[in-house]
Amino acid sequence: MSNKIFEIIKSDLSDLELALQDAVESPVDTITEIGSHLIQSGGKRLRPAMFFLAAHCDRNFNLNRVMPLAAALELIHMASLVHDDVLDSATTRRGEATANAKWGNQLAILAGDYLFAKAFSLVAEQNYSKRVELQLSKLLTDLSAGELIQNKEIYKASCDTEEYFDRIAMKTANFLAISCQLGGDVAGLSEEDIQALYDYGYSVGMAFQLTDDLLDLTGDEATIGKPAGNDILQGIITLPAIRALEMSPDRDELLSIVTDRNMTPAMLSRALEIVKAADGVEFTKAKVDEYLTRAKTVLPGTLPEDISNSYKMAADFISRREF
Repeated sequence: MSNKIFEIIKSDLSDLELALQDAVESPVDTITEIGSHLIQSGGKRLRPAMFFLAAHCDRNFNLNRVMPLAAALELIHMASLVHDDVLDSATTRRGEATANAKWGNQLAILAGDYLFAKAFSLVAEQNYSKRVELQLSKLLTDLSAGELIQNKEIYKASCDTEEYFDRIAMKTANFLAISCQLGGDVAGLSEEDIQALYDYGYSVGMAFQLTDDLLDLTGDEATIGKPAGNDILQGIITLPAIRALEMSPDRDELLSIVTDRNMTPAMLSRALEIVKAADGVEFTKAKVDEYLTRAKTVLPGTLPEDISNSYKMAADFISRREF
């Protein structure tokens, strides 16, 4: 993400990298090795960044107090990606080998479990409010439920738009919403402002996932770090494909392809062609714009101007991101 967006928390994000490395240090060398690989593989650090911005609303901001929670948010995200990659049999992420590709499924899953446990350990050691722990628990249950919903529908080509939105809310939007909410909570903001930050994060999260689904169809592997059309190849139907299954004159052909577990490269190429020829991409872009407009509208008017501007720039970035 552009450094300009998070200029006011640049040093916080730099210190976060050190905190993450400390968190994955273990007497078990394999845990340290896998954890270090995941950290060095990079990432946008979007969730802790959203958290830091809200936390800076506290005039008495104390980095040492909030860092464990920021690190916990990123550790949970990293762990969820490790488990996702195992479920999807993914071999690359962000252009780097996945943990399961390097160490096998069993060690990757155990490493993911360790990261989840470490995240909650970091939080338990601090004197945060009970709501912090409850929201992190909700976050983890939502992530699991979202993954279960997704895997239940693999290769079934469900056109249930409501279920699709529920799934991406659980897997992505709720995470960003809770990150913003927790930042407001530790900053001591009013309940009204904390709820507004949650609503902002939710809307940005929905737009982020919709954009991710678009990039899977329209991006190139060198830019997005994974093969184009990977969702369809894995039997995962996203909004552009749902729209094509509803509107395309070639919907029957598309249906036969996306439900075939033995999909060939030629079949995938044809599926992408059908989806792109329909209005699924434009339809999804319009939904992204709706969510981002709402995100900027619901931001609390009481936020310091520099923080409010950073949140607005983050929304603008999502609308034009290419990775």
